[in-house]
Amino acid sequence: MEYLGFILGVFGLMAYMQLSTLKGRIDELERELTKMKGTSYHEDRTALLRATKSYIGKKVKLDLKEDQMDADITNYGNTKHGSNTILDADEEWLLVCIDTPKGRKEKLIRMESVERIWVSEEEQ
Repeated sequence: MEYLGFILGVFGLMAYMQLSTLKGRIDELERELTKMKGTSYHEDRTALLRATKSYIGKKVKLDLKEDQMDADITNYGNTKHGSNTILDADEEWLLVCIDTPKGRKEKLIRMESVERIWVSEEEQ
């Protein structure tokens, strides 16, 4: 019986150690994400928002963060066969009209997923 208590105590100690290291790793990841939130190709979120608002009504090219890619934007909007036109923007969302060979689509895109915005050559 003492042997079983010793074994359970060892397993309990191992589980406690795993949880304490896991908690530390989670806290470190949360700090990293907090630092990264809102970063983009532009210096900060306000610079990205200013650039976006100045491009309303213009044809632009959009680079989205790798984990938040959109097929319509990458396959049509950023190519010579189509275009992205910014219709509206605020602190959280970007309304984009995408011209595709099959027609127009309007999409809402989170500002956090935008990495870079620039004016396409035909608009300059």
